[in-house]
Amino acid sequence: MLDNYFPILVFVAVGLVFGCVPILLGWLIGPNNPNSEKLSAFECGFAPFEDARMKFDVRYYLIAILFILFDLEIAFLFPWASIFKEIVNTEAVKMFGFVEMFVFLGILIVGYAYAWAKGALDWD
Repeated sequence: MLDNYFPILVFVAVGLVFGCVPILLGWLIGPNNPNSEKLSAFECGFAPFEDARMKFDVRYYLIAILFILFDLEIAFLFPWASIFKEIVNTEAVKMFGFVEMFVFLGILIVGYAYAWAKGALDWD
């Protein structure tokens, strides 16, 4: 019974070694010379201007959500493109697989046009 779980134990042990040993070596061997300059807040090469807990503009989140949306488009488009020859060569799904992706892209283009028309992509 234990012979079945031995490879899992080895896998977990190797994972722990590869994950923990570099952290421990950096902590043990690395130099530790703290001073006030190193411990100060740092923001793009400048001292921070305001409190770090200030509110972000909503447009930042809209751009981030739109980026994720169109990034996911590629996640759906790439597998379809990689099996495109199989889709075209199969008589039963030849036109369906082709039209299906154009419907998907059409919906995304309509969403992109809507976001553009509403000004979600404009940054003042």
